[in-house]
Amino acid sequence: MYKIIEKKTLAQGMHMMKIDAPLVARKAMPGQFVILRVAEGGERIPLTIADYNREQGWIMIIFQEVGYTTRLLGRLNEGDFILDFVGPLGRKSELDNLKKVLCIGGGVGTAPLYPQVKYLHEKGAEVDVIIGARNKALVILEEEMRANSSRVHIATDDGSYGQKGFVTDILKKLLEAGEKYDEVIAIGPLIMMREVCKITREYHVPTTVSMNPIMVDGTGMCGGCRVTVGGEIKYACVDGPDFDGHLVDFDEAMRRQLMYREEEKRAEHECKLFQGVEG
Repeated sequence: MYKIIEKKTLAQGMHMMKIDAPLVARKAMPGQFVILRVAEGGERIPLTIADYNREQGWIMIIFQEVGYTTRLLGRLNEGDFILDFVGPLGRKSELDNLKKVLCIGGGVGTAPLYPQVKYLHEKGAEVDVIIGARNKALVILEEEMRANSSRVHIATDDGSYGQKGFVTDILKKLLEAGEKYDEVIAIGPLIMMREVCKITREYHVPTTVSMNPIMVDGTGMCGGCRVTVGGEIKYACVDGPDFDGHLVDFDEAMRRQLMYREEEKRAEHECKLFQGVEG
């Protein structure tokens, strides 16, 4: 059992939790993730590590209530317990020896981007950040990003904060202005990462993306998290989650993302019956 030692609602349906997990915190690195199970009989879901503290022994997760399990997790409060919390899993991000980096986060993807920004800043790299969200209320971790970067740009779909438009609009403007980056790191919806990679490919800027496909065991055994990278099958849980964005088959990844919609609806209904939860 893993205790929730802090909870904060960042936006409607979006929460931050710090989990008391000293053994996970001891080995955690930027880019890695955990797999958790809220309660007996529940499903296992992967969540990227948003921050960690080795001395205090906690792991931070940030999640949005989009399905039954994340809604169930969102009902828990400080002092409650999560049944299973396994990690750190996946390969750490390759961030050393980078001097100037542009980090792009879309929606909840801003959360797993934060430890990478923080690590790069602590290593002395110059870091620019672009945060994208549908509206001002959904912009997260702005203060934390500003404290660990040289510049922060914000784009909102509706123009309620920052520049109206998408992260790709700001990306293109920066590259057209002559900004040179050793690497671009993009984390967010598949379509956002795909469009970022189209632009950076044009400007010959190496680009890393973080893939978060359906995942079950987190050890490469089930094959559910497979992605095609450079024409080869890779498994996000053990080969990633970071991959060369210019080699990822995003169209296939997006098709796979839609494959299990009916099963997810049925599983949600069955979980509600099992847990005795209505609505």
